[in-house]
Amino acid sequence: MFNKILIANRGEIACRIIKTARAMGIKTVAVYSDADATALHVEMADEAVHLGPSPAAQSYLLGEKIIEACKATGAEAVHPGYGFLSERAWFAKALDDAHITFIGPPANAIAAMGDKIESKKLAIKAGVSVVPGYVGEIADDIEAVKIAKDIGYPVMIKASAGGGGKGMRVAYTETEVREGFKGARHEAIASFGDDRIFIEKFVEEPRHIEIQLIGDKHDNIMYLGERECSIQRRHQKVIEEAPSPFVTPDMRRAMGEQAVQLAKAVGYYSAGTVEFIAGKNREFYFLEMNTRLQVEHPVTELVTGYDLVELMIRAAAGEKFSFTQSDIKLNGWAMESRIYAEDPYRGFLPSIGRLVRYQQPKEFSSANETVRVDSGVVEGSEISMFYDPMIAKLVSHATSRHAAIDLQIKALDEYHIQGISHNGHFVSAVMQHEKFRSGTFTTAFIAEEYPDGFHGNPTSSESKQKLMAAAAVMKVLTIRRESLIDGQLNGHDAIFDDNWVVTLDKMQTSVKVMELSNEFTVKAEAWQHKIITGWKVGSPQFKALIDNEALTVEVDYKSVDVKLSFRGASHTISVQTPFAALLAGYMVEKIKPDMSNYLLCPMPGLVVSIDVTVGEKVETGQTLAVVEAMKMENILRAQKPATVKEILVDKGQSLALDSIILTFE
Repeated sequence: MFNKILIANRGEIACRIIKTARAMGIKTVAVYSDADATALHVEMADEAVHLGPSPAAQSYLLGEKIIEACKATGAEAVHPGYGFLSERAWFAKALDDAHITFIGPPANAIAAMGDKIESKKLAIKAGVSVVPGYVGEIADDIEAVKIAKDIGYPVMIKASAGGGGKGMRVAYTETEVREGFKGARHEAIASFGDDRIFIEKFVEEPRHIEIQLIGDKHDNIMYLGERECSIQRRHQKVIEEAPSPFVTPDMRRAMGEQAVQLAKAVGYYSAGTVEFIAGKNREFYFLEMNTRLQVEHPVTELVTGYDLVELMIRAAAGEKFSFTQSDIKLNGWAMESRIYAEDPYRGFLPSIGRLVRYQQPKEFSSANETVRVDSGVVEGSEISMFYDPMIAKLVSHATSRHAAIDLQIKALDEYHIQGISHNGHFVSAVMQHEKFRSGTFTTAFIAEEYPDGFHGNPTSSESKQKLMAAAAVMKVLTIRRESLIDGQLNGHDAIFDDNWVVTLDKMQTSVKVMELSNEFTVKAEAWQHKIITGWKVGSPQFKALIDNEALTVEVDYKSVDVKLSFRGASHTISVQTPFAALLAGYMVEKIKPDMSNYLLCPMPGLVVSIDVTVGEKVETGQTLAVVEAMKMENILRAQKPATVKEILVDKGQSLALDSIILTFE
């Protein structure tokens, strides 16, 4: 077994690997860029080596520097995590040449399966079902259009070296093929240094199902069940679960056996994932093989009981596994949500900045329930524009699918993040959506159910009542604290009685707040709720028993109002005396300025291109500029016909949120 390993990655996956290595008694070496000098993975590791500037191409992607770090620290092996160098065959070979063990599959398997075009050819040869398409390199958008017509629309345009949803487009028309081909190629060269593109049939009503493989160097290769990864946005997975509510035992066995068959064809060992797309009739087709650990591996770990990182390390060290396929059982159900630094209320645009407040759910494990958080940040950490926007992965495990979903929803309520926007409310809304809970969704779920974007989860009348009651109790406790002088009431209670007016969504409700033996009763004309809480004024979470149900509400103070977030919805609530509420009705609302003649940058990012000129007349939907943030390109389009008056930025310029890019006449 190794004495010391180096983790050639960052963020939550680096922290995750360090935890397992520590449990195995193995020392760890972290690597970091300028942007990650104070990152959590650097703090957790036994040693850390600086690689270079913040851009990944100048730090984490420099294989020779990582090899130098191994030699300098005495690290005997390298775990690449996922992304970065994890699927670079040349890196695995370079490590081997330097007599350093790569904790992953052999270089030839990475080369064969990491290339989507070549892997499809191998899959066909190995007898694996594949999606109809063009297996070969495509020269330009003209050839792409011809191929797309031959296959039949819709088609999927994909980067051969792609992953993580990058370099991928769905096209329904010739125009979309031309635009998608160029965009996918540009993203591919920027993210992977490889601009080869291929096209295949897009399976409608699809499910994205993947099989987890694990193998040692003694010809033992097994599958550990499947994962459902169909909840995606822009081809980027958002929620994953194991097992899949769609897969039958016979289908699982057939997919697993094909995955093993493919892995054996290339002499595979270590962890790997074979991804399939399944149609509504449960026919399935090979998509690609990821020759690395997957982001969503925790759900497999929780339903099988195997630590995949540990198995990878043991396989790399040459150990023979002590279990066989018949020993692998699936127990219970696991859910994983990816908590991203993005604003779901603004079209899921990336959000960067400092985590001014960061409070995550409490981890625990009991006989029937588990909550696990794989995170690479702490309060004060910086979310950088240079890397993936994932903050953490929240994983829940319970005896049934609905129990795992409900546990996930409760855990999501525990998050409190300030300084950046995040997708926690959106994920909670998905978890509560009837179509998701029924398991009848496809990869088009988000596009179909949120066609106009996310605007908050609908809140029931009862939930609104509970939020108003909570806000009223918070107001009473706040007034009480403000009234204390040297531990004594200063007469404030003589000014304020039990009557208050709560305003939510511009609707006023008169309530009476009464307290008896540490229990509050909030009574309105049509409802009343009992609340028991130990909430302290200023706490970012209001935890209480409301009508004997344990609930957690996120608290964000907004001047005299308070913003309460609960189960994927946010409401700004004011609690006033009856007289103050009467006066508030005379306040004039502030009118927002008209910004329709400006193109504003919707998120911090880098200008990739300016696609118009001064004086040019543009039409609705026309591309005006492209801005890149967190490795994803965002096309900014005209919202109405107009004439470009002035261009205020240049290609390659870094922009802040709401920077003016250009103006219209």
